[in-house]
Amino acid sequence: MSYAQLALSLIFIAIPLGLAIVLKLGLEKDIIIATIRSIIQLLIIGYILTFVFESDSPIFIILMIMLMIAAATQNIIKKGDGIPGITWMIVLTLIVVETVTMGIMLSFGIIPFAPEEVIPISGMVIGNCMVLSLLFLNKFKDEVDRSDETIELILSMGGQPKVAIDKSLKSAIQTSMIPTIEAQKTMGLVQLPGMMSGLIIGGADPMEAVMYQLLILFLILTTAAMSSVMVGYMAYPKLFNQKMQFIGLQYKTK
Repeated sequence: MSYAQLALSLIFIAIPLGLAIVLKLGLEKDIIIATIRSIIQLLIIGYILTFVFESDSPIFIILMIMLMIAAATQNIIKKGDGIPGITWMIVLTLIVVETVTMGIMLSFGIIPFAPEEVIPISGMVIGNCMVLSLLFLNKFKDEVDRSDETIELILSMGGQPKVAIDKSLKSAIQTSMIPTIEAQKTMGLVQLPGMMSGLIIGGADPMEAVMYQLLILFLILTTAAMSSVMVGYMAYPKLFNQKMQFIGLQYKTK
């Protein structure tokens, strides 16, 4: 695709922008900012990846993964406001999920340790971990706010913090995992996944594209489970003090 063809594709931005203006949705600014940011960010990352792929250095691969983890963490912690220590919990979760998934793939020879394989797949793993963590934190905080009286009642009757928070915690984990599970059920019937479509457009054999896409689907399911469970079980103790009293979400006063 040439730069001229890319410029012509902006017509797909003009359509939602026009609808937002006509219907007075108030999304015009967000659409323009999102478009500009995506163009700049993707062009920059394109040049960076070209350099990394050509250098074929393990150091640059690791640096790229660290950059993705840092960016994902910065985005997630905004939703974790009120939970002390959420930053290190997210960083640890992203590192563990990336290490486990990539370690399994590399150790079993599923993919080679090459930048054109490791970096894109790591991006999918970290990106999905970010989305699932955001979904979990959003639901978990909502559940805690709605169930504070129930939590305090269970504690007053001698229940442990883990028992008191169990229903809210599991509900948040289930809610964050359901979209991934449901999407996987209809994959290939309702839609052709992005990676599979990209490989086919790039000239890859359809069956090879299917196998790569199945790998990504299995990875996404793993990240959905690991990220929600890890963040949840590290976060809930922060809602109780050393005397096992419920202190709830601790929002910073401005």
